[in-house]
Amino acid sequence: MSYKLPSLLYEYSDLEPFFDTKTMEIHHQKHHQNYINNTNLILNKNNIKDIKINKLIANLDKLSIPSSQKNFLRNNAGGHANHSFFWKILKKNTQPNNIILNILKKEFSNLENFKKRFEKKALNFFGSGWIWLVKKKNILKIITTINQDNPLMNNNDISIDIPIIGLDLWEHAYYLKYQNQKNLYLKAFWNVLNWDKITQLLLDK
Repeated sequence: MSYKLPSLLYEYSDLEPFFDTKTMEIHHQKHHQNYINNTNLILNKNNIKDIKINKLIANLDKLSIPSSQKNFLRNNAGGHANHSFFWKILKKNTQPNNIILNILKKEFSNLENFKKRFEKKALNFFGSGWIWLVKKKNILKIITTINQDNPLMNNNDISIDIPIIGLDLWEHAYYLKYQNQKNLYLKAFWNVLNWDKITQLLLDK
């Protein structure tokens, strides 16, 4: 089995003016495709087949592959998993419903406070990586991961960090439109976040 670039449920232009068409096109067709190509390369070299991407990244340490290839696989398989998740939580013109508002109220007082804490943590993050809202044992927390690491990579058999929201903090995700103004990219994100999908993820067991 080789991983393939997932189709989007929208056109590249559908997230304008918040996420621009050119960035979306390059981000999906070039960056994401490159992570897939590199992942397939390592898996084929080691005759690893028929494993779903989330299972792969959650079990990287258990793979019997040369250590020289393991970090390369971590970065690229993580890139594939992260972007596959990211595309699914994007959609314009959705609103947080009472379910989301009540859940966020328990952990962050209210929606606006959650957004402020999310944005602050993202702005304070140095270098390339991702910011996440994760659920662990029905408790929500905001975390960051370096490079293309994914919360699932940190799991053990007792506790699992389940991604609910993930935002790409690599410059390739925003620099064409926002240049060095990452704060504007973060503000724009709330306008393209698919709150209906987030509700589904929050309610999943």
